[in-house]
Amino acid sequence: MPLRLNVGLSRKVGEANYSSRGANVNVELEVDSSLVSEPAKLQERIRQLFGLVRMSLAEELNGGSGCQSGNGHNAGNDRGQRDNDNGNGRGYDTGQRSNPPRPATTSQVKALFAITKSQRLNLNQLLRERFRVGKPEDLTIKEASQLIDQLKNSEDRRGG
Repeated sequence: MPLRLNVGLSRKVGEANYSSRGANVNVELEVDSSLVSEPAKLQERIRQLFGLVRMSLAEELNGGSGCQSGNGHNAGNDRGQRDNDNGNGRGYDTGQRSNPPRPATTSQVKALFAITKSQRLNLNQLLRERFRVGKPEDLTIKEASQLIDQLKNSEDRRGG
């Protein structure tokens, strides 16, 4: 009898003028029930599913597939456009389009792994608690920079 894995995440992001937008992603997958007797393999499969769901959720919150239609709005945008909406889900009177925040760089991700390892911190737990993300690649460049600075400052204070 197959085993069903169901993984889901939802996230709501605050916007200007007290508005918000959210996304919800759920994936159900049938796997061989023999994985129950191999907890490490089952856990790895669950991690893979969560990674896929996290990536899909982040992509959805950042405007879908990234494919642009001819009018500059994201193709497949079903959030519903407000009168002063500039096409990225945020209502600004200026009408200017802003790009989504840049993701953390590879160097920042490596630095976060190295610093938290040297300080014996759980990076995944830290990211979930502070930023509600599951991995450092989900941080923006600004968030990663701030976290690196905070971790380095706490290391300096401890004499690390």
